[in-house]
Amino acid sequence: MTDNPTESIRSWFDRALGRQRLWLHIVLFLTTYFTTTVAGEMWRGTGDISDLRNLHYGFEYASFIILFLTAHEFGHFIAARIHKVDATLPFYIPFPGYVYQSINFGTLGAVIRTRSRVPSNKIMFDIGVAGPIAGFIMCIITLAIGFATLPGIEFLQQIHPGYPNIPYHPGEELAFGNTIFYNLMAKLFANPHGYIPPMSEVYHYPLLCAGWFGLFVTALNLLPIGQLDGGHLTYTLFGRVLHRRLGQFVALILFSLSIPDIITKFWADAPQWIHSITVPGGETWFLWAIITSFIIKFRHPPTEDESPLDIRRKIIGYITIAIFVLCFTPSPLITY
Repeated sequence: MTDNPTESIRSWFDRALGRQRLWLHIVLFLTTYFTTTVAGEMWRGTGDISDLRNLHYGFEYASFIILFLTAHEFGHFIAARIHKVDATLPFYIPFPGYVYQSINFGTLGAVIRTRSRVPSNKIMFDIGVAGPIAGFIMCIITLAIGFATLPGIEFLQQIHPGYPNIPYHPGEELAFGNTIFYNLMAKLFANPHGYIPPMSEVYHYPLLCAGWFGLFVTALNLLPIGQLDGGHLTYTLFGRVLHRRLGQFVALILFSLSIPDIITKFWADAPQWIHSITVPGGETWFLWAIITSFIIKFRHPPTEDESPLDIRRKIIGYITIAIFVLCFTPSPLITY
């Protein structure tokens, strides 16, 4: 027992969180908060994003994006600490998308890294599903508030004067893909007699945009491939062989969704049958199909104890699969 209060605090911190490079996590957190704030300002449609007087328009979006990422990653982190698995605090990943004038959410997400081997399937399962479940709960809160506080159509008319009677600009319009859960939240919490924005205008609403982003990231993480969260889930729930086959099948589905859309965008005279199987916005999945197939890959490292999951974990596992289905959309980002 030390009499030095500084040493006592450091000792408690090490027991609770493990050795961490706090300065790096703080810098990445603040940088990501800034880039997501700028992204929120862009989505809001404020005009000159270089004018710091407009920055406050992005705070609401940025705050809920950060809350989602924090809930997801701390779900993993807390589960790891409960099971005495050494893990880092979240590394938030900023993305200054405004530099490239691209579709810009201001972040590429966040990750934690386990620094010790996960000893059993049960612990691997607990750590793997804790993040998506915690993030999904945050999505519920975000979308519930967003739909319950929707402003009238005059909100959009301030951004688009003359809306909805405004010119259409082919190739410059963007719509988010709807999901089962997003649609359900709209029915439950939006005023049925009020104005509910179409998916082509969702990004102007900070909470709806942040909630949609959270659902999309949850679906990405729950893809049952390799060492993604969904890969941890299917490996521990179904075993090594089925996990690998399922991952390969899902990657094939992602390629199938993306390739026809890519062909029709670059081949003006593509045959009609290719147009007939094209999923609008399916090209969004192409990069992710490449990453999962050739970078993440399909193999999952074994654990020391691969005994089957108990019935409680199996139930939670199937609920988590249902969350994936509710969050997934074949057409995430549609340009037209």
